Amino acid sequence: MIIERPALYLVGTPIGNLDDFSPRAVEILSECDFVAAEDTRVAAKLMSVFDIHKPSVSYFEHNAAQRGPEIIEKLKLGQCCALVTDAGMPAISDPGEALVKLCAENDIPVHSVPGPSAVVTALAMSGLSTSRFTFEGFLSVNKKSRMEHLSLIKDEYRTMVFYEAPHKLRKTLRDFAQTFGDERKISICRELTKLHEEVIRTTCAGAYDLYKNTEPRGEFVLVVEGKQTENTPEISLEDAADAIRERYLSLIAEGMGKADAMKQTATEFGRTRNEIYPICMRKD
Repeated sequence: MIIERPALYLVGTPIGNLDDFSPRAVEILSECDFVAAEDTRVAAKLMSVFDIHKPSVSYFEHNAAQRGPEIIEKLKLGQCCALVTDAGMPAISDPGEALVKLCAENDIPVHSVPGPSAVVTALAMSGLSTSRFTFEGFLSVNKKSRMEHLSLIKDEYRTMVFYEAPHKLRKTLRDFAQTFGDERKISICRELTKLHEEVIRTTCAGAYDLYKNTEPRGEFVLVVEGKQTENTPEISLEDAADAIRERYLSLIAEGMGKADAMKQTATEFGRTRNEIYPICMRKD
């Protein structure tokens, strides 16, 4: 494979399952001159699995201001760098954003090698609207900044996606219930693509109650329903038909009985069983 020099390649890495690492990603890491990694130890383990042997430099939040210009100088000399994060796509809620900006300012080509992203994976599995959404990243640990953030989005009508660490989950779910209301729908996506992958579809109050007595474990992505208003256009049953049937069939494939699968699907899409029955039973 011929790769461009100089250039920065943004290489997506698995968010849990190593089988999700693409053949093109393996090729790029094998052919580049060096790897810039959020954690060189994590990158070394990944490269070892795929028998990749390349020098690496650390590039993370606390050294980005210094390391970024150093990487740019190497690129100006005609080298090629592959940027990886610990999991997912570089530059998404990640200091790689600043390195891409530096490349743009210095007329250095940037290419993407797409890979798994916890944001869109969780959104797709949430059972909530995917037509329009906003990524909110991590909430601040500072109480004042945290509440300012939540107050700005309390009336957001688009689906919202958040990252959260297990030790902060209870506080976040409590704040969600207070900000968005007890009955706002939420999907808690845990350990995506890993052995213990789990998606819990409930309400903000239900989510908080669930984890009051359960110790949160793993990495979480929280998908919150946008505010529903009289002016919020509803998706027609006809437009939602394909998604409804796909969800029903996926629940059947997971081993759920037909009646329970239909009930679950109706709940997730805010429809009655009678409304979705003809859709689920149609034969394509």
